Amino acid sequence: MFVDLLQEHFVHNALVAGGVVAVVGGTIGWFVVTRGASFAVHAISELGFTGAAGALVVGLDPVVGMIGGSLGVGLLLGLLSLRGRERDSAIGASLAFGLGVGVLFLSLYQGYATQATNLLFGSIVGVGDRQVLELGVVAVVVLAGVVALYRPLVFASVDPEGAEARGLPVRALGVAVFLLLSLATAGAIQVVGALLVLTLVITPAAAAQRLTSRPAAAIGLSVAIAVASAEGGILLSLAQPWPTSFFISTISFAIYLAARAFSARAA
Repeated sequence: MFVDLLQEHFVHNALVAGGVVAVVGGTIGWFVVTRGASFAVHAISELGFTGAAGALVVGLDPVVGMIGGSLGVGLLLGLLSLRGRERDSAIGASLAFGLGVGVLFLSLYQGYATQATNLLFGSIVGVGDRQVLELGVVAVVVLAGVVALYRPLVFASVDPEGAEARGLPVRALGVAVFLLLSLATAGAIQVVGALLVLTLVITPAAAAQRLTSRPAAAIGLSVAIAVASAEGGILLSLAQPWPTSFFISTISFAIYLAARAFSARAA
């Protein structure tokens, strides 16, 4: 049965989509974790769902609304340039309000909101050829942005005060990070869902930072962990009919715990 399933086109799409999202999430995740903005990922993903629900109300594709909602929140968070408790409280307040608006949109929608609610939990085995192509476009945009801005992004993420003193546009770089994060998050939502997007964006990067302090090496490790989690989770779900997101999150969390144990022993 497992071998037979590997021949199916929907499985091929799932593996490709999972790999693409893992590479993008693992890459941008390092910048987010280094900036201490992990909570922002949760807000962007959840409010992407609000955008999807709003799109349904006005008759648009929920994926379009999700991307629009994610980018809008990412732009707002980047422009605020908040840090520490002030940022967390602002994100928390925005998240609570946004989810309330999402519930209102769903109550106003007269049809079946299956497409929007599916974005909460993901549907990796339901990814079609068009979605794979869309994910590929998102990946190219995000990775091109990271490559183009790599050195200033690293500097501003590791030492924002020093980068500002050197004359780097720290505020603009912050906006760029959040916009790239928004695109990466919108892509990941279609695979693992809004509720588990942290699995491929934050957990691999957090584990990688436990293993090395070098930015390039940490990003590479983060991508490798994210890919192993995504592809391993998909393959395990073919052998055992449990939710794919459960396997993906379990693998990434297990690697994170192992990384913490390794770093503690090496200290």
